[in-house]
Amino acid sequence: MTKKENNQINDALQILIALGLPKAQRNERSALCLLALLNLTPSKKWIQAENPLIGITPIMDWVREHYQKEYAPNTRETVRRQTMHQFVDAGIALYNPDNPSRPVNSPKAVYQIEPEALNLMRSFGSEPWADRLKDYLAQSESLIFKYAKEREQQRIPVQIASGKEITLSPGEHSELIRAIIEDFAPRFAPGSLLVYAGDTGDKWGYFDAALLNNLGIKVDSHGKMPDVVLHYTKRNWLLLIESVTSHGPVDGKRHAELSKLFSGSTVGLVYVTAFPNRVIMSRYLGEIAWETEVWIADAPSHLIHFNGVRFLGPYSDA
Repeated sequence: MTKKENNQINDALQILIALGLPKAQRNERSALCLLALLNLTPSKKWIQAENPLIGITPIMDWVREHYQKEYAPNTRETVRRQTMHQFVDAGIALYNPDNPSRPVNSPKAVYQIEPEALNLMRSFGSEPWADRLKDYLAQSESLIFKYAKEREQQRIPVQIASGKEITLSPGEHSELIRAIIEDFAPRFAPGSLLVYAGDTGDKWGYFDAALLNNLGIKVDSHGKMPDVVLHYTKRNWLLLIESVTSHGPVDGKRHAELSKLFSGSTVGLVYVTAFPNRVIMSRYLGEIAWETEVWIADAPSHLIHFNGVRFLGPYSDA
């Protein structure tokens, strides 16, 4: 690494320290991410800092190109969770400012330096830096609160019980989760209790571990939970529901995984795949496992049963 590259990284590190970033973010990785956010190559001065929209993989590519630092593809989540999350929480970076409703797991997700932070960093190394830093730190808490409030407003509210609500990260996946809880459950498992609801922004978005323990079930935290788990108390069933917008339907492989994950269950297990509409369902028809159920959100009063003579026979017109 050249002297110019080292100097630029050290300057970025000094800025992170001055802004009060936690110790875990005072490192070369975070300094390089900050430089990428500013498109500040080794030959540029801080006054030339820019504010491109940039995603995680492009950040890693940029770092490799301009600072000869190679990150393995499997460090992508480390960059996202151990640097960029903290930048956003600290108010120095914005998440999806071009489209705040973009799902958190979208490959199009991008970050951008916050405007006030950009103005501050452009003054680094110059006489106004100290005064601008003082002013910025004085207002940083209000900025953090402002952006946190904006992010919260983008979240999707889900009614899980009378007078009780949770929120999920924005996106079509969370919209289908909400439909499962608010439309499917009252129709096909009335009075059921929500045990678990996944969130693309947080693997364990909602989890009533005590309820699952009371049913004698201990789930390995490393196991991949279904998107929604409901306890249908009237029949003492656990409904294991997959939203096809996450990782596909309950196919043979997923059925086996869930059977193993809930192998200690003494209550009946019901496997369900939820689709937004029949067009999307048609893409997966050949994959859906037998002895499972299918529910379609845009036809919420109907349920499709894959296999089972209990549904064979005429329907009344009533």
